[in-house]
Amino acid sequence: MSTIARPRARNTALVLAAAAVLIGINPSAPASARIPPRTGFEQRAGSSWTTEAEETSFLTTVRQRSSRVAVERIGTTRKGRPLRLVRVGEPRENVLLLICSQHGDEPAGREACLTTIRDLAFGEDPATRRLLARTTVLVVPTANPDGLAAGTRGNSENADINRDHIVLRTAEARAIAAVLRDRQPDIVYDLHEFLGDEPYYTRDLLTLWPRHPGVDPAVRAASKSLARTDVRAAAERAGFTTGDYGIWIDPRTGVPVRQVAGDGQERILRNTVGLKHALGVLAETRVNPAPPGPATNRRRVRAQLTALHGALAFTTRNVTAVEAATTAARAGDGGTGPLAVGGADNAPPRRGETITDLPCGYRLDPTEYARASERLALHGIEVHPRKDGAFVPLRQPLRSLVPLLLDARAAHPLAAAVPLRRCP
Repeated sequence: MSTIARPRARNTALVLAAAAVLIGINPSAPASARIPPRTGFEQRAGSSWTTEAEETSFLTTVRQRSSRVAVERIGTTRKGRPLRLVRVGEPRENVLLLICSQHGDEPAGREACLTTIRDLAFGEDPATRRLLARTTVLVVPTANPDGLAAGTRGNSENADINRDHIVLRTAEARAIAAVLRDRQPDIVYDLHEFLGDEPYYTRDLLTLWPRHPGVDPAVRAASKSLARTDVRAAAERAGFTTGDYGIWIDPRTGVPVRQVAGDGQERILRNTVGLKHALGVLAETRVNPAPPGPATNRRRVRAQLTALHGALAFTTRNVTAVEAATTAARAGDGGTGPLAVGGADNAPPRRGETITDLPCGYRLDPTEYARASERLALHGIEVHPRKDGAFVPLRQPLRSLVPLLLDARAAHPLAAAVPLRRCP
């Protein structure tokens, strides 16, 4: 993999101001059409979040006025709300995917995603043009519409979508899985918020990368560089404090004292996308840096935007290196070494979490295959249907993912499969 370019000392993050937005609108159009659309959050100066109806209207206006934008429905929630995918730019080999508000009570990332869609749709500044010249930006602006409407972390079934990217029980996780399979994003940027915990957990922005040991080393290294260097650098230049997600820091010494989150669970999106050979970044901004109100809400969104601009700038600078890493990982057969069903890059697998007696694949009987076939297909797993069920070979590009889905030693298997020592 070629070297990942580091950010320059000066601020090279995309600064997509309203003036740049206006440049992208036809000056001969009626006056009403020259006014860039604004989110409900912007219209109310941060006093409340953009509603579902306002999002629909906003995206419709952006799509109608910009030839760069397409909007499609990729699923429906249990409550009947649409799950949308927005495409900005022409189809390119390099793809950046933004996943916004998987947790319905974490709305700041969603606001950042909505305004970024608009700014990229109309921006004529050099940074925007360079990004879209080689990269397609995909956005799921509201990954959990039912949770957003209810103000809850989970969806209408009280399920945490960000713990469902292996088993795929929820409509929301299945929709994301189909996008990962069909669009093959090179980078997946996942926007969240967290509650601070004085005095150890008080940074403005925390990031993390795919920590599962099954992630391709080059993909993990590039993800870590993006999360720790570029995203944080952009936030720090804007005056925000940063750190690793899930790590309490002693304010007197700066030494980590406890890990409270951020392990290697494969069902969390940043790990799942890493196992599917995409760079994964979790970006978490602090909900409670000041008393609640419009000013704090605007600060939450601004922290998300500055970090996201760092990711966009990284994508522009490193498009060739990122493509090389993801393409190489996807082109291989996963190698031949032991496979882990647990652990992380900072916590090796525990006893029993490493598979050394590797099978050549797994057999599913007809009942188990019927239960799991749709979800295996959504993951993009190679499956050979047979009269007696199906055979899933271990030797395939998603080799590291196969045991996590089918081995009895995995924490969240899709089905009861039988490991085979001799391939059919």
